[in-house]
Amino acid sequence: MHIHLDLVGGLSGDMFIATMLDCFPQLAEELPLVMEQAGFTDLVSLSRRAHDDGTLTGTHFTVSAGADAEGHHHRHYSEIRSIIGSSDLSETVKRHALGIFHLIAEVEAEIHGKSVDSVAFHEVGAWDSIADIVCAAFLIDECAASWSVSRIPMGSGRVQTAHGSLPVPAPATARLLEGFRLFDDGIAGERVTPTGAAILKYLQPATSAPYGATLRQSGYGFGSKQFDGISNVVRALVFDIESDSLWSSDSVLKLSFEVDDQTAEQLGLACDQLRQIDGVLDVLQAPAFGKKGRQTSSVQVLASIADEHPVTAACFELTTTLGVRREIVERAVLERSHITVTHEGKDYRVKVAVRPNKVTAKVEIDDLGLDEELRKQLEEKALAEYIK
Repeated sequence: MHIHLDLVGGLSGDMFIATMLDCFPQLAEELPLVMEQAGFTDLVSLSRRAHDDGTLTGTHFTVSAGADAEGHHHRHYSEIRSIIGSSDLSETVKRHALGIFHLIAEVEAEIHGKSVDSVAFHEVGAWDSIADIVCAAFLIDECAASWSVSRIPMGSGRVQTAHGSLPVPAPATARLLEGFRLFDDGIAGERVTPTGAAILKYLQPATSAPYGATLRQSGYGFGSKQFDGISNVVRALVFDIESDSLWSSDSVLKLSFEVDDQTAEQLGLACDQLRQIDGVLDVLQAPAFGKKGRQTSSVQVLASIADEHPVTAACFELTTTLGVRREIVERAVLERSHITVTHEGKDYRVKVAVRPNKVTAKVEIDDLGLDEELRKQLEEKALAEYIK
């Protein structure tokens, strides 16, 4: 299954939940149990209702603080992590929820010059906002989908926060949306909230549905704000993906830059160190010619979108480049498996890939060395094991 989010009005946590429930209404029955597992039963109340704004119909969803919830005050990330981590939620829902919160904590730490654990959430730290993210995490887990997103409306003006009046997009939202395609449709207001931006960042969406996907259904989730001339909704388009497709599609971050004032030894070491950083998928170095015909090195780094900031920082720290180009690119990824083949008491790692017309195997060169005959034997054994 693949889900494309069309941000007509924008995106917030409750809008994401609303559009998912509009597509999958049966999941609404599970949310009270999720709140019970999280320990939020007496702290929040959930409301889901049909909504018609005169142009579109869909679902409106809200989480309200319950009578037993204390007033809105700041709550540290370490406390939220403890609350969710010690709950009875499934491990995967915990992982999704904490992953979303961690993204917000990272950007807040950068903006305010603090450590991640010492970050204090204000609006996002209230019980209703925490429950919003937990509900979103549950729906992400239940759908087990790949994701894509339309261009994102930027909005304009100012928004009132616990830190005072801030420009739109708010600083945390702007950081979270770096790397995404934004546009100005001329409609003012806060179009994407920090929670909505963190959900998008966590999903690592592509920019379009996979080729050949079949549209199954659609849903509309309304926000609480109203904008002139446009419905404040996010639309979800749910696609079926051909079951016999041999590859999946996703999006990755591509960082690229050139270096002409660093020795080959230094740059080679820097590229090796970049490869060891969490979130880095590949590093490519190639010769090129720069200004005045000088020989230079062109470097390309592929990384997960969620790790954009630390990987970009590492490029600046490890190389002499003064600028890094950043873009999100789509890729097709073959199904692959890693098989360990034992030969004469030694283990060899073999990567098996399913290609359109055949299955191939390749031994890790670090394990094998230059023994060509042994390579053939190991790859044949790996293929036999995979087919079996």
